[in-house]
Amino acid sequence: MQPGAGPAAGTYDIDTGTAELVPDGTNPSGWLLKLNGVQSSHLDLADPLRLDFEYMRWIMALVESQWPPPAGIDGRLRALHLGGAACSMARYLVAAYPDSRNVVVEIDARLASYVRGWFDLPRAPLLKIRVGEARQVTESLPDGSRDLIIRDVFAGPLTPRPLTTVEFTQHARRVLAPGGIYVLNCGDGPSLVQARREAATVATVFPHTVLLADPPMLKGRRYGNVILAGSDVPLGTDPRLPRLLLGGAMPAQLWDDEQVRRFSASALPVHDAEA
Repeated sequence: MQPGAGPAAGTYDIDTGTAELVPDGTNPSGWLLKLNGVQSSHLDLADPLRLDFEYMRWIMALVESQWPPPAGIDGRLRALHLGGAACSMARYLVAAYPDSRNVVVEIDARLASYVRGWFDLPRAPLLKIRVGEARQVTESLPDGSRDLIIRDVFAGPLTPRPLTTVEFTQHARRVLAPGGIYVLNCGDGPSLVQARREAATVATVFPHTVLLADPPMLKGRRYGNVILAGSDVPLGTDPRLPRLLLGGAMPAQLWDDEQVRRFSASALPVHDAEA
């Protein structure tokens, strides 16, 4: 496929396995991207503000509650996206914050090229795809150079362990400007062991935390997504946010810093020595 050719259903070889592009049967402008058989991204060509994945909507609700669009922070929002796939959230931020600057870190160069061709993404400086390993790129960035970091990196069902440690999280905090937010997507099962350890890790590094997840997930009834966020300023204080999270097909709960620390009290933070 040539760059700019647009999406075409099929299975494609990429550097890390296979990518499958599937038309959305209920939306003529929608496309689902699967990586190695796992649903990774959904994108609506006609509407960049439409996010079909619930966890992405939760993340954007948190971001917008902190920095109401379109102004963002002094008219500009600098976002680092660790994990690219179809760049759904970066594309959303470009539409919601027209002066935002988004860098997407994607380890798979061939996938990045395909995604550019399939989806006609906004160009740099609005949306730049940087091919590289997420931790190495983060460690190379200057202090205070980003307002938002979103970690959405998976190898199969789990995030690579080097991206879950206290040491990596300290780098993320270093790269954030004052008032910035580090948001991570944690995949876990009914035991919630990983979610508790990730919560303990974030709470070790940041003075303020929140957690977003649907009630069945928090009750240990299924595998799914837990969204954690840390900052040097309070999070989730907008009274509209809990009501917004209750909308949609999968309502989510918002846990404040006290609840997050209670949830993770029995868990040990993750360190590089065990990664």
